Amino acid sequence: MTKLKNSLDTASIYVGTYAKYNNASLHGKWLNLLDYSNYDELLTAMYELHSDESGPEFMLQDYECCSLFEKLGLISECHISKDIYDIAYQIDGSDYEAEVYEACLDNLGKMDFQSLYDYVNNFYYGEFADDIEFVEYLYEDDIPFNLPSYVCIDWESTARNIMYDYFESNGHYFRN
Repeated sequence: MTKLKNSLDTASIYVGTYAKYNNASLHGKWLNLLDYSNYDELLTAMYELHSDESGPEFMLQDYECCSLFEKLGLISECHISKDIYDIAYQIDGSDYEAEVYEACLDNLGKMDFQSLYDYVNNFYYGEFADDIEFVEYLYEDDIPFNLPSYVCIDWESTARNIMYDYFESNGHYFRN
């Protein structure tokens, strides 16, 4: 898997306001999150964009980002979390793509990002085609080189038993 340069590369929001929307106007603008170094700069740009309103209530009429941000509750129609930049920078500084964190989250359910980050860093094994390939990887160093040719390992059965201690999501394997 090729590591993206930045998890904010594809993140953008179309910022309008509820007042404009309620007055039949979709006036707003696409803002690329990568154009701002932090949440405060983004918020300043949003206020400048809608400076014609006193205390605008922002509406993210559309947005594009990695689905992990949505699953973590960092972005929605009426909200963009102040933590989105910190989390994106933490993902970018890690050894794993957002896809790995998302695969883990899909199995573990709702949790905060720091717990998810720690879990992935402690229990992620990698990406494999199937359970058998994963289990062969786990035990490749434990099988003696001088194993007689008449000894056959039932990898399918072994994988079925071993997978009670692991889980897989989208080809990514983790320890329970």
